[in-house]
Amino acid sequence: MSTVTPHNPDNQKNSVKEDEINRFNAIASEWWNQTGPMSPLHEMNALRIEWIQHFLKTYPLDTNQPILDIGCGVGIASEGLASLGYNILGVDAGRDVIQAAQNHLDTIPLPPKSGHITYRVGTIEELVEEKKQFQIITALELLEHVNDPQQFVHNIAELLTDQGMAFLSTINRNIPSFLFAKVGAEYLTRKLPIGTHSWKQFITPAELGKMAHHAGLRVIDIAGLTMRPNGWKISQDVKINYMVCLSKI
Repeated sequence: MSTVTPHNPDNQKNSVKEDEINRFNAIASEWWNQTGPMSPLHEMNALRIEWIQHFLKTYPLDTNQPILDIGCGVGIASEGLASLGYNILGVDAGRDVIQAAQNHLDTIPLPPKSGHITYRVGTIEELVEEKKQFQIITALELLEHVNDPQQFVHNIAELLTDQGMAFLSTINRNIPSFLFAKVGAEYLTRKLPIGTHSWKQFITPAELGKMAHHAGLRVIDIAGLTMRPNGWKISQDVKINYMVCLSKI
């Protein structure tokens, strides 16, 4: 079961890059195609959820409070988490992608005993303005698409309760990531639409660690997502894709 709550257009959109929103809205209907333009997200999703679940299994989560999946897109991670029994608030600034998320959920219901998903068109700034609080926040493959990553991490800290945890995944900035995540994924293999990423917006683990520190968050763990011949694996190699678990100090 799910609902969609409306977006307030009068609130600030500091994190939102309109060209990014338009680009992802344009392919909203294709996101759930596992061999389509967002196939890498599908390929990585089970591993990302497994990694997050490793921490959530021992976390004293208030079951009445949803996990916030900010920048949820069409709900790939939201549905993965909900299928484990967690309630989810999926928020994205793209109206078309949120509608695609809702359509998919309405068409293909979650398994029995899944959590509840509420989708909302909106921004992280709106949630801060509304003084929302969450124990758990996920922001997956998002940080490289926002206007001000440092402010975005500050906003995550504002939304977290004391001892709350945030899970972020993004892409390192170096020559291997340029060759693999930009040239390879967009131009050679066409795994992603051309223009999906700007290499200059990629973020090194050291930079993300500093952002977290300045926001009052500490790094609990970091893991790499590495492409192998037989698929993606979680590893200590953070040269390209990586994930971090942050805790509110």
